[in-house]
Order: sequence, then C-alpha cells, then structure tokens
Amino acid sequence: MTVSGADGERAGNAGPRRARGKKAKKQRPFWQELPILIVIAAVIAALVVTFIGRPYVIPSQSMEPTLHGCSGCTGDRIYVEKLSYDFGDPKPGDVVVFVGPSNSWNKAYRSNRSSNVAVRGIQNFFSFFGLVPPDENDLVKRVIAVGGQTVQCCDAQGRVLVDGKPLDEPYARYLYPYQPGLAYGVKSAAANGVLINPAGREFGPIKVPDGNIWVMGDNRNESADSRAHIDDEFSGTVPVKDIRGKAVFKIWPPGRIGPVRSQNPQSN
Repeated sequence: MTVSGADGERAGNAGPRRARGKKAKKQRPFWQELPILIVIAAVIAALVVTFIGRPYVIPSQSMEPTLHGCSGCTGDRIYVEKLSYDFGDPKPGDVVVFVGPSNSWNKAYRSNRSSNVAVRGIQNFFSFFGLVPPDENDLVKRVIAVGGQTVQCCDAQGRVLVDGKPLDEPYARYLYPYQPGLAYGVKSAAANGVLINPAGREFGPIKVPDGNIWVMGDNRNESADSRAHIDDEFSGTVPVKDIRGKAVFKIWPPGRIGPVRSQNPQSN
C-alpha cells in the first residue's frame, strides 16, 4: 500500500523539520574564553611548581665551574625537580637545592620581597606560580655524604674521605694547594660562628646523622658549605626535609643550556 497525499508529505518531511528545530550551538568569542584559558594555565603552573619542580637562579660562585653565578653577572638559571626525592633519597654526587636549615646558614640572608605591602603581595602571588623566587634562603651544593657516613678531610693528597675512603671528585676546583694541618674553619666566639680560612681544607671527622646530608660546593675555596656551619645544631649537615629538589638542567643563558650531572664520588 502506497502512502500519498498530505499524510505522505508529512511523513517524508518529518526528519528535516526536526533538524530545523534544533539551533546550532553558538561559539563564544575568544575574548570570553581567554579568562578561562588563563585560569586553567595558572592552575597547571601552580601544580607543576608545587609537585614537579621550578626554576632557580644561582646566586654565587660556590658551584663553579659546574654552575655559574656572581654579583653583577648573569647567573645560571637551573630547573630543579622534586619527584626524585618524593620516591627516593638524595645520593652522593647529586646537586641539590635546599633552604638554609639554621640561623648559621641564614644570618646573612635578606628578604627579596618589597617593603611595600601591595608589591609584596603581588610578589607572593606570582611566586606561587613560579614566576618570582620564593622568599627564603635557597642554596645549591653537591651531596658528599649521607646519613650514617663519616666525612672528613684530608688524606695525604688532600682528598676528602668518607668512611675512611678517598673520594674521586673531577668536578671539584681548588684554588690553593693542600697544606697539611691547615683547617678550613675553626669555631670562634669572636667571629660568632666559624672563622673560615679559604686556603685550608681540613675538617672533621663528622658523622652525618640519619635523615641528613653533608654538602659542599664544587668551588671548594669559595663555598660556605657544611664546613662553615659545624657549630650549628646539625654540625653543618642539612636535614633531608629541607631539600627543595634535585638540579637537573641549566635553562639559561643559552650558551650554557644543558644537563646538570650527578657524579657519585664514592663509586671509585
């Protein structure tokens, strides 16, 4: 039986009529979507900074030649990742960023924040997204010994010893020859801390407490590292909880872009 006439016309046109009844979804203008995109990007940046890693600026020459930094010059920008120490412990040879763990480390630190309340608030806001450095005394050094190990200097060749074994440190730079009997630092009441002799090398022995590390700069005569803080409550060591992350890459300036390598000095 063939359907025709008015009933047939209604049957044949039912589909198109329903399609015409649906309005096409109107796309928002870009200027309306832009704030949403900015919020999404900011949330992603905050999550990355909090859980994965962030950039830091090298403030001094204590890690040269591995990392460059000095007053009035373009210091290296490095990327420091956090995941390694979320799932494991620092190892000898790692280059780590940590916050000064005691007053001995922080007595010369000055806040990088403005005295203006409004400007300081803006700085703190952008720091949350990794665009401004955090307001803390962040330092970068190399792990030499870990919890349970005993560190000291020196053997007859002027090398650092860990558990009595000399270290192989191709990254270390010494500006002065080794002089037996000449200490790097001596506790001094007059100096209100440790009096440093840059030409000296000897220190220790010091046993690193469990959960702490002993750190030294690669530029040995120009680094106020663990040796310079043997009078504090941690005997110069740094609690692992104060480590911000592991330096893995130099991201600026362009001529120095490249990896920051861990070299275990105890593997010889």
